[in-house]
Amino acid sequence: MNNTQPWTVAVLGPGGVGGLLAALLSRAGHRVICVAGESTAQTLARDGISVRSAHFGDFAAPVAATTLLTEPVDLCLITCKQTALDAALERVPAEVLADGLVVPLLNGVEHPALLRQLYRPEQVVPGVIRVESTRTAPGRIVHGSPFVQIDLASATAGQERIEAAAAVFADAGIQTRVLPDETAALWAKMSFLAPMALLTTRYDITVGDLRTRHRDELLTLVDEATAVARACGADADSDAVVKVYDAFPAETKSSMQRDAEAGSATELDAIGGALLRAAGLHGVVTPLAARLVAELATAPRP
Repeated sequence: MNNTQPWTVAVLGPGGVGGLLAALLSRAGHRVICVAGESTAQTLARDGISVRSAHFGDFAAPVAATTLLTEPVDLCLITCKQTALDAALERVPAEVLADGLVVPLLNGVEHPALLRQLYRPEQVVPGVIRVESTRTAPGRIVHGSPFVQIDLASATAGQERIEAAAAVFADAGIQTRVLPDETAALWAKMSFLAPMALLTTRYDITVGDLRTRHRDELLTLVDEATAVARACGADADSDAVVKVYDAFPAETKSSMQRDAEAGSATELDAIGGALLRAAGLHGVVTPLAARLVAELATAPRP
């Protein structure tokens, strides 16, 4: 792989995040293969992906599409929901993927271990993405945030390969950093995501209402999440996380909240459950997180 030739990129789960990345990479000249269910794959193969974005402009991009990866690729982005991960991975057999890099852009912190069991550890480069992007229909993406930011870090992949993947993202207009510590990168997002997901979903409110009407709980939950992050080896700071909340667009909703509103399965276990499992492993007390996870687990769906 090198950056002088177009890459072949598979996108497993071309939803709000995966669809946006697929379109951006296709527009940048790379060959993109979206891996999805049959009806979605047929739509994408026929119509491509259309993006509405104040940041990138409105554009359409062609992609190939399939229900099962049948050829090696340079890079495979895993952008499905955690709730669909096990079934989705069956669409990307290790023997077909060959030597391609695997970059999961998933919520939570536990998936890298699973992926390193399925693929060679030196292929797996966990990523963290910050973006608000929604699939309104198959192949129809609305990008709402004024940014797309990706952090890459891997305890098992070679630095040169990580840098090469980062360059591909950057060339497509995506702000990309390569960080030295995988644990720190994953927990930096988890420290922000878990409080946001749990509280916005529990109370069905936007980030703006969260940081005003439920600020005490927000501060408490950030303290719990960052304490767990530090116990796991990350350098997490509560004040820094709160500053991000205070600068975030007030109308933002979490993806877990949107899933709950739609009556879909949520990533409660991958986010809240993972936080509690890590807390238990390291002896960190997280009473508010435990209460919220329990309440959300028993909440009726709309």
